[in-house]
Amino acid sequence: MRDARGDAKRPIGLRLWLSGGWLILLVLAALLAPWIAPQDPLAQDLFTSRLPPFWEVGAEPGYWLGSDSLGRDVLSRIIHGARLALIVALVAGTLTCVIGTTLGLIAGYYRGWPDRIISRFVDIWMAFPPVLFAILLIAVLGTGLTSIIIAIVVIDWTRFARVIRAEAMTQGAMDYVASARVAGRKRMGTMLTEILPNVLPTIIALLTLEMGIAVIVEAILSFVNLSISTDSPTWGGMISEGRTSVHQAWWVLVFPLITLFLTVLSFSQLGEGLKDRFDPVLR
Repeated sequence: MRDARGDAKRPIGLRLWLSGGWLILLVLAALLAPWIAPQDPLAQDLFTSRLPPFWEVGAEPGYWLGSDSLGRDVLSRIIHGARLALIVALVAGTLTCVIGTTLGLIAGYYRGWPDRIISRFVDIWMAFPPVLFAILLIAVLGTGLTSIIIAIVVIDWTRFARVIRAEAMTQGAMDYVASARVAGRKRMGTMLTEILPNVLPTIIALLTLEMGIAVIVEAILSFVNLSISTDSPTWGGMISEGRTSVHQAWWVLVFPLITLFLTVLSFSQLGEGLKDRFDPVLR
């Protein structure tokens, strides 16, 4: 008979390899952008405007994925745009995770009045439409990388708080938590050493999912010119520009759109794969 556990592990391993491989490639491209980008992402040359990708007639050497309406190299702008996307994903995702997880653990484990206060606050906060709330915050704070990160953290911490609260309540009812209390361990110590390790797979899955959401939010804000300077290469800005010239230069829209899709999908699949791999129950 075939080993069911081996069959289950193969898709998980493949998912981790593919998603992790793409994200590692993206990180390396972002770190090495000044050296591997074939052109200056800000250099404009109307004589090289709307050059097609290298496999089409009319392509020129050095413009592997073509150029936009201002003659800027599409590949170089995608590579440099990865820097902003990954910074937003890492910083905003981590801050959101820390704030939401802390409040969720406190609410789910201590219960009582901390749970009532945090839960009511979460309910009120989630009543605001997230995208409109982000645009409003950017309008108040002004454009810029810091404003984008603040907007994402302010909006998305509630997702962590609600999910981790439910997980902490479930784990708090387990026998191992009761045994820790009987042994005389303090509540804070029990929460950190007993409950937190068991909800860590869920936290990892949420963190990677949040990083993907942060990339999407940054792209949306760039699309409506509420991110950083319009001259700086961003995936959302490239998609916005490519939308207006899709019939003349489809590559300006398609390539950053594919990059954005693969990045968000990889974050999502990486989180699910890590959760399945390290979940103590599944193990």
